[in-house]
Amino acid sequence: MILADFHVHSCFCDGHDKPEDVVLKAISLGMKKLGFSGHSYTPFDEEPCMSVIDTEKYKLEIARLKREYKSKIQIFCGVEQDYYSEMSTGDYDFVIGSVHYVNVNGIYHHVDSSPEKLAALIHDCNDDAYSMTEKYFALVSDVINKTGADIIGHFDLLTKFNDDNKFFDESNSRYIQAWRSAADKLIMTGKPFEINTGAISRGYKTAPYPSREILKYLAANNGKVILSSDSHSKENLMYKFPECEELAESLGLKIIELS
Repeated sequence: MILADFHVHSCFCDGHDKPEDVVLKAISLGMKKLGFSGHSYTPFDEEPCMSVIDTEKYKLEIARLKREYKSKIQIFCGVEQDYYSEMSTGDYDFVIGSVHYVNVNGIYHHVDSSPEKLAALIHDCNDDAYSMTEKYFALVSDVINKTGADIIGHFDLLTKFNDDNKFFDESNSRYIQAWRSAADKLIMTGKPFEINTGAISRGYKTAPYPSREILKYLAANNGKVILSSDSHSKENLMYKFPECEELAESLGLKIIELS
C-alpha cells in the first residue's frame, strides 16, 4: 500500500488547512512521506497561488515541521510550478510541473477554474475546441523543459469539466494526436506522470487524471506514474489510492515514490 502523497496544498495557497494540521492528519493515517506542493506565484492570477512573501513563509514553516515531526513522518517541501511562473525552484525538495493556463492573444485563460472560463478559452481559439487542446498539450509537452520538474502534474487537466465530452470529443483524432505527441516527449524525460485524484475528491470527475486511455498508452510505452491526491483539505490525503494502485497494476504500470 502506498503511504506517500506528494501533491498536497495548504492555506499558503488555495488549500484549506494549516500545514501542521495536514501533518497531524497524515500521521494519523500512518503515512510515511508527505510532500507539500504550494502553487508557485503567477503575477497575472494571484488568487490561487502563494504570494512572493508567503512563499518564503511557506518554506520556513515546512522546514519547522520537518524538524518538529522528523521522528514520525518524512516531510518534503515542494512546489507546484506553473508553466508560466518565473519563480526560482532551486531550494525545493521536489517540483511538480503543471499547465493551468493557455495564453491566447496575451490573455491567460485558466483551463480548470470553471466551465465558463474553459468555454471562453475555446471561444478565443476561434471556437475550435481542438485548436485549444492542441495549444494546451503543446505547453504540456514542454513542461519539464520549462520548469525542471520531477513530476508531471495532471497531464490532461483540461478534461476537468469534460465528462460526457461536453466541450470536446476525447476520441477525436486531433485530440488524440495532441496528447500522444505530448506524452511521447515527456516519456523520454523519464519523469513520472501523476495519477491524480483531485478532481474526483472535489466532485468534478469520476476517474483520475490521466484518462484510462492515456494510462494504457503510458503503460505500452514504458511511462512511469506516481500517485497524487492533489488534496486541498487534509481529509483528502491519499484519496482513493487503493483503487488507483489496482488500476495501475491492471494496466501494467509501476508506481514510483520520491525519496
